[in-house]
Amino acid sequence: MKSESHTSKRAKIEDLYDNEEVKSDVMMRVKETQSILSPEFPSIIKHMLPSNVTRVFWLHFPKRFCEAYLPKEDTIIVLEDEKGKSYETKYLAHKTGLSGGWRGFSIDHKIVEGDVLIFHLVEPAKFKVYIVRVNDSEEVDGALALLKLEAGVKQMGPIDSSEEVDGALGLLKLEAAIKQMTPVNEAVHVEKLSRVSEEMEDLHFEHLLQDNPEKNNEMNVKLACLNNFGPTSDLYEYESEDLGSETTGGIRLSKSAVDFREVKCFEDFDITVNGLVINSELSKHLQTKYYELCCCQNSFLHEHLLDGLNCKLVVGMLSETINIADAIRASKLITSLENLAIWEKTLKAFEGLGMNVGFLLARLGQLMHLSDKSKRYEEATLERVNAKEEMTALEAKLLEVKDTINRLGVEIEKLVVGSENLEPKFQEVAKAPW
Repeated sequence: MKSESHTSKRAKIEDLYDNEEVKSDVMMRVKETQSILSPEFPSIIKHMLPSNVTRVFWLHFPKRFCEAYLPKEDTIIVLEDEKGKSYETKYLAHKTGLSGGWRGFSIDHKIVEGDVLIFHLVEPAKFKVYIVRVNDSEEVDGALALLKLEAGVKQMGPIDSSEEVDGALGLLKLEAAIKQMTPVNEAVHVEKLSRVSEEMEDLHFEHLLQDNPEKNNEMNVKLACLNNFGPTSDLYEYESEDLGSETTGGIRLSKSAVDFREVKCFEDFDITVNGLVINSELSKHLQTKYYELCCCQNSFLHEHLLDGLNCKLVVGMLSETINIADAIRASKLITSLENLAIWEKTLKAFEGLGMNVGFLLARLGQLMHLSDKSKRYEEATLERVNAKEEMTALEAKLLEVKDTINRLGVEIEKLVVGSENLEPKFQEVAKAPW
């Protein structure tokens, strides 16, 4: 069993608000907005948790909602705000959530922990997003006012000019329609929210699929939900009233910062990045290898990484650090200096981001020095062999030259005899009669 300091944080909706009154006020405004949305399309509400609006900026949707309404493969999903501005986000089907692009939407709209977002699926890959802010209880957003007006006009029906309806009567009808749009009593909301749980969600959804086996395509399932159970959001408001251990595809929140000295065994070992435990992103084999590396340094190697680094990037760095450490262990004198240089360059890049890999760099430096000496030894040995071969060739050439000198010396000695009488003999031959 893990020690209490390593148990995952239990994130409850109540924890997002100062008191029950604040929560009830927020939910009343959420229901007011949601009641005005077109019932033709499903909607879902999401309470903004720390991981949604800080650090990893990951937005998870309930799995059953995604299976029923969203694409089955990774795709681009458009988020359109109340002003009509669109943002492209990356939807990861296997993790049922939004990743790339969600951070920009969240930051641009200054979304904070405790805000509630209503996602209205107006197209297969497009949400209209309405933001109910936890700190703006007195503010009636312009977009909400327009929604009310639009809904009121729709409830009035068309005004036929042939009926000679004057402007005053039209205004009366509009006023009456708007009065009909009063929100459901706050107590009803609170009571309903307290009943919604993941267990009920499962029962409703299973019943839906059993009753409508022929309606499993996207639009028919939407209509079935509306006909049998009311707005889809009633099914999917929360994955649970107690959100449990908040996860993002296996990543969970860390309860608190942990000093490595508190880690007594592998079972206590959690890899925490930006307040998130990312053990699930690494295989058990890699976790064990990384634990061993941390133990040899008596610290988390990633402890001083720059804040805000993407979790996937960190996972990649940890994996590559482990691979390089293993490669160093398995290296031999014949391992090329080029490979050692690549490992060194990679580790220096990690060190620049805050990874504690100095001990690996030091070991690499020693190996590179020894490898360089070995390479120089091989080069010097080869150069000496070449020099000896060249010397042998030169010695053979020298012998040949010496032989030539001796031969020429003998010949010269023979020619010297009688060389003094050569001139008279030459003249005699030259002047002889024809």
